Amino acid sequence: MQGLGKTERGEQGRDIDLTSLRSTMPASGPLQGGSASNLNMNLYATKKTAAEGMLDIALFLANITHMKTVIEQGAGYRYYVAVLTLISFSLALQIVAGILIIIIARRDVSEEVNQKRLDSMNNITTILVFLIFVTNIFISVFGMERTGLFPRMHF
Repeated sequence: MQGLGKTERGEQGRDIDLTSLRSTMPASGPLQGGSASNLNMNLYATKKTAAEGMLDIALFLANITHMKTVIEQGAGYRYYVAVLTLISFSLALQIVAGILIIIIARRDVSEEVNQKRLDSMNNITTILVFLIFVTNIFISVFGMERTGLFPRMHF
């Protein structure tokens, strides 16, 4: 045992000194009942925005791939115009959301001057993401025919 604190049995039967382990963790924080001042809101908001942007890029690439598949199937495809229109609408919304995400990420949320504007931009981005979500549900519903994902059964 290293310290004089309480010990527990860890993995592989070794004793763990809980006192020395606690010294490596933050003493308090908003999740442990401490103050929220230890939490850097600007860093949190930037990371959240970056993650949202990466998801937007992934969906953007998936929609481009889907559009390519629909175009390759040709105008004989039953919902050709509808799916192409929905994909184009989704891509346009994703571009606008991406621009808003970049603008939000570049601003400092801890500055009081920016907070109201960033809150509005964040709300607009949330609405856009919801519209993208709904649009992509329709794209998925209309895009299931002849994609090769669901082979037709012949009885």
